[in-house]
Amino acid sequence: MKGTPITESLYDYIVDTFAPEDDLLRRLPDEAKAKGIPLIQISPEQGKFLQVMITSAQAKKVLEVGSLFGYSAIWMARALPAAGKLITLELNELHATTTRENLARAGLASRSEVRQGDARQLLPKLVDQAPFDLAFIDAEKAQYIDYFEQVVTLMRPGGVIIADNAGAQGQVWQADPQNGRDYILAIRSFNQRVASDPRLVSTLVLINDGMCVGVVK
Repeated sequence: MKGTPITESLYDYIVDTFAPEDDLLRRLPDEAKAKGIPLIQISPEQGKFLQVMITSAQAKKVLEVGSLFGYSAIWMARALPAAGKLITLELNELHATTTRENLARAGLASRSEVRQGDARQLLPKLVDQAPFDLAFIDAEKAQYIDYFEQVVTLMRPGGVIIADNAGAQGQVWQADPQNGRDYILAIRSFNQRVASDPRLVSTLVLINDGMCVGVVK
């Protein structure tokens, strides 16, 4: 036994106690589904984890790669001080528009900015906004390493980089994964890249589908 198994009752306790959703956050997934947006957003306890990390890093500038419909962006922007700024990058135009609308509904338009386009092309344009205090990567898994290589150059010393789905649906540590092999191998390569990067102190946090967390030295 390496730890406490996450049962349904324990999960409910964690969310109900530490990460309860308000009415807006609860409504967003159904609204997104009605627009044809996939429900692949982070979970509530991951949202609270991001808030904890933002607070511990005393972050004022946060970068997100992959907006979806703004669920994670709302969690993060809410943890920023009034003068803080979240910049979130999203490839899909519908997703970007929906994220912009949802951030405004949450009263967070003044501390957030949605940029639509390929993150690999948008990231070099953020040099004048750098350094960032925290970055959250949750977009195309096959491109995680590409995102990381650009994001890490935009961070301050002590800045935090977090990437979602680092557990690859519980299969990243399997010797010979069969289902979703390309996806799993992409995540495994990303984890190994982060773990071996001398610029970071990093680990894998087993929350929901796993989050790879690195702090820039």
